[in-house]
Amino acid sequence: METVFIAGRILFAALFLSSAFGHLTKTKEMGAYAASMGVPAPQFMTFLTGLMILAGGLSVLFDFDMFLGALLIVLFLIPTAFMMHAFWKVSDPMMKQFQQVQFMKNLSLAGAALMFMYYSGGLH
Repeated sequence: METVFIAGRILFAALFLSSAFGHLTKTKEMGAYAASMGVPAPQFMTFLTGLMILAGGLSVLFDFDMFLGALLIVLFLIPTAFMMHAFWKVSDPMMKQFQQVQFMKNLSLAGAALMFMYYSGGLH
């Protein structure tokens, strides 16, 4: 069972580590998109969230203070779902569907991160 848990941590962390790389190396471009979505201080927030998901992803990957790492990921995912993927504001049907998928993906990943928080022992 330990092998399954390790595999799950690797797969989960891979998304956040690759996303962190983009946030930290393409801050200007991603910040411009964040600005178009109404994010305050968009370049700073892009960089900050990149650090959050880098720390969170590494924490989950290496099982080092997994509660805090998963919490950082939840604190990234929930606001991002509502600010960046507000599908209910989109009129184009294809873009609306795309944003809805991204919104649900973020909520689903937040649920997985909450489970990592629980199983890390931090919530019981």
